[in-house]
Amino acid sequence: MIAVLSRRRSLQVPAADRAAHLVERNAILYRRAWLLIVSGFFEPLLYLLAIGFGVGALVGGTVQVNGHPLRYAVFVAPAMMATSAMNGAIFETSFNFFYKLKYVKLYDAVLATPIGVADIALGEIAWALIRGTLYAFGFIIVMAVLGLVISPWALLALPAAMLIGFTFAAVGTAASTFVRSWQDFDLVLTVMIPLFLFSATFYPITLYPGLLQVVVQLTPLYHGVDLLRSLTTGVIGPSILVDLAYLVVLGAAALALAARRLEGLLLK
Repeated sequence: MIAVLSRRRSLQVPAADRAAHLVERNAILYRRAWLLIVSGFFEPLLYLLAIGFGVGALVGGTVQVNGHPLRYAVFVAPAMMATSAMNGAIFETSFNFFYKLKYVKLYDAVLATPIGVADIALGEIAWALIRGTLYAFGFIIVMAVLGLVISPWALLALPAAMLIGFTFAAVGTAASTFVRSWQDFDLVLTVMIPLFLFSATFYPITLYPGLLQVVVQLTPLYHGVDLLRSLTTGVIGPSILVDLAYLVVLGAAALALAARRLEGLLLK
């Protein structure tokens, strides 16, 4: 009988109302620790100020993007916004998720309620998306104040950043189900740092060697950077459709993998 019930729970379709309870739980938990969330916003902001303006002043001139000259700070700013959305989503669904899964055993207790495994995956990804969106919202305001938004298409930058946050939240959740100990998170940083440095973040992808260009174009942050850069600068091309499709497909696939992996871990 228990096995049958477990099987039914594993087949349960995720529901927004059930997943919302996990989002509410996280919001209540962070009510007294809101500085932990706010702190993640400052790292990419400092990079923007130090590199976008500091290095940009030394470099001088403009950066060519699809034949359009852009000030260096205008070029770097959307990349930092994409990085901000990535950081918020990844840190929430990697370190925090692993702690709740392996040490607090939170989800073992949650499964005693009507909430199912798929609801857990959806709820945690939704919370990480909210965190990443808060970073992106603050960043787009800073960009506007500094005069780094030069196109009305920038109105779509926040929804685009939400898509980036969703994709990385789903990937982070799926990856965390493979983590065995805290030492494994060194691999997370080993992946995130090259993504940050080489996703056409600080210079156009056309400056890379041909083979490296192909490798970079296969990574998720590159597509997030390209998407936000297109919207905030108004340099819109067919590549924006590729960016959108890539992020949607990767996010959906990672969400499905996360739910399947959680079934094996929590319903075994």
